[in-house]
Amino acid sequence: MSISLLGFQTTISSPVTISGTGVHSGAVVSITFHPAEADSGIVFQRVHDNGSVSEYRAVSGQVGNTDLCTVLGFSPDKSIATVEHVMAALYALSLDNVLIEVHGAEMPIMDGSSAPFIDAIDQVGLRPLAVKRRYIRVVKPVRVEAGASWAEFLPHDGTRFEVEIDFDCPLIGRQAWKGELTPATFRSELSRARTFGFMRDVERLWAAGYALGSSLENSVVISDDNVVINVEGLRYRDEFARHKTLDAVGDLALAGAQFIGCYRSYRGGHKMNAHALKALLNDRTAYEVVEATAPRRAGKRELTAVNAPGFAPWSA
Repeated sequence: MSISLLGFQTTISSPVTISGTGVHSGAVVSITFHPAEADSGIVFQRVHDNGSVSEYRAVSGQVGNTDLCTVLGFSPDKSIATVEHVMAALYALSLDNVLIEVHGAEMPIMDGSSAPFIDAIDQVGLRPLAVKRRYIRVVKPVRVEAGASWAEFLPHDGTRFEVEIDFDCPLIGRQAWKGELTPATFRSELSRARTFGFMRDVERLWAAGYALGSSLENSVVISDDNVVINVEGLRYRDEFARHKTLDAVGDLALAGAQFIGCYRSYRGGHKMNAHALKALLNDRTAYEVVEATAPRRAGKRELTAVNAPGFAPWSA
């Protein structure tokens, strides 16, 4: 068990604002991260043009559409889209409590990765709170399947991701990222991996009202002859698998608490991630809620199960 997993809840030290373009709407979006009290969780507040506010806790029970991105809310007029890159950054940095004020219908896509959100949080830093963090520890396997795709949670002493993709495209093919998730690993190996797409899909997406803000500034684009058309090329040789892992981190952050276990997927995506998470949380025998004990000598901590039958932030 990594010591970085253990300890007390956190929030950010002070507000920080970041602005950019929504990848689907093409509209300018501004979001502000605000500090929040312990046990608040991650909360999104969409501020509408008329001044009204739609509020969503970043939890599994609030997940709506997962076709092209992860959406909180079930009404297109009030929902908040493309939350996965922000959630991945918050989860990987062990940020437990943040209020996110949103002026727009989706998160800004920035450069297509989580790195700009990491940078914004680094500007203000984290502040520890005097309440212990609770974890969801996987105690038995849980698996979901859909055609040739599958995803599963397995017991594991730490937090591990093993994400494999398989595209009928020679540029991508079959590739995977596997590793323990820590703040340092996420920063160096996953945070800069960008979203990607194919030129052949652009006109179809535009006609459906999606990807209106997509560009070579925020997406890796693959041509019809299977070449990356971005001038700078790829940031990682296997950037496609790394971005799918980044997405999985953000989607599983909607458990409402960090998990201890291994998440594996093959040919997954937002929908598969959401189904797997709900399958885990719906099986009360598959996990237990734990928290860290006081550190012993040599700085080591242990985890102990807590009697928290009402601890179900994913359904709030």
